[in-house]
Amino acid sequence: MPLEIIFENDILIAINKPHGLLVHRTRIAADAEEFALQLLRDQTGQRVYPAHRLDRKTSGVLLFAKTPEANSTIQRLFRERLVTKVYKAVVRGWIPQEGVIDYAIGENGKTQAAQTTYQLIQKFELNIPSGKHLTSRYSLVTLTPHTGRYHQLRKHLAHIFHPIIGDRPHGCNKQNKIWKERFGMTKMLLHAEQIRFELPEYGMIDIWADKSDEFQRVILLLNETSK
Repeated sequence: MPLEIIFENDILIAINKPHGLLVHRTRIAADAEEFALQLLRDQTGQRVYPAHRLDRKTSGVLLFAKTPEANSTIQRLFRERLVTKVYKAVVRGWIPQEGVIDYAIGENGKTQAAQTTYQLIQKFELNIPSGKHLTSRYSLVTLTPHTGRYHQLRKHLAHIFHPIIGDRPHGCNKQNKIWKERFGMTKMLLHAEQIRFELPEYGMIDIWADKSDEFQRVILLLNETSK
């Protein structure tokens, strides 16, 4: 199945990356045989350069540059924090209405400052016992990272005790088991919905990616079965 191209101009191209697809080859995922970088090159017949990274388990906007010069420009925007990234996630528990997570994250042997803003969209409660609780509660949230640390959103939400559903290393094993056994859901519910930045010759670039079928199925299920 071809990749879903959601934006393209003469210097940039973006796809809606599916869950489970790596951006490029890496030693930490030796089992992978397909990569977004190579698939997009084969699909378009041209060389492309990944402008940023997106977790293998995360779906959504993945941006590529078509030339080394464009790649250099986009990389600079990311370094200078001039790119706005917006995510959606389903997390355990009822998260506060809004807040900022300011919690340093260890990466490459050193600790780096990291900040994430979150905002509650909707609360859900299912009649499914979990541990000492008689029900299971969830929140649909919007997340805006202000830094780009490795697994930042996953670590930040785990830090405030609202881990992302389907996140294996940082999540809740009890909830992940419930979702796998009761609903056949094994994917991580984190979606890169939007990337926005400005380029002098192009104006504001605003790229959106629809949620995956699995993410939408979970939201529908929560709406239909919530108390």
